[in-house]
Amino acid sequence: MANPEFTSSKEFREVMDRTFQMMSEDPEMGPALRDADTPQRFEFEDFDLVVNIRAGGPEEGENLHWEWTDEVDWSPQVRMKMSSETANRYFQGKENIAMAIARRRIKTGGDVKAALALIPITKPVFERYREMVSSEYPHLEA
Repeated sequence: MANPEFTSSKEFREVMDRTFQMMSEDPEMGPALRDADTPQRFEFEDFDLVVNIRAGGPEEGENLHWEWTDEVDWSPQVRMKMSSETANRYFQGKENIAMAIARRRIKTGGDVKAALALIPITKPVFERYREMVSSEYPHLEA
């Protein structure tokens, strides 16, 4: 089977926005990610996109806050660079982060240990992401 690919940067952003929203709204994941308070910057090389994510503030009413720009008023603690394909595989639970870093499919900077500490918190999103992909974006199934 060919590698699943997003049809456009617009579709990629739509899927990622929905994924971040799922994590933010989840009654267990959301507060745990907010409490971890690990600002991250993700760069998706193939679409020339950058998203910065941080814990939501009390006034925002969200557990996570993200912006698709580098023009943010916070600094990332962790930086990761990867392709949209790697991100898609990760959210389906098919990409081991440690192996992807070792094989340079994910390039990292900053406090990588802090990012790795978030992995157990975000594991529940994999099944929900797979369900969303299966029902609405079947061409992305890995």
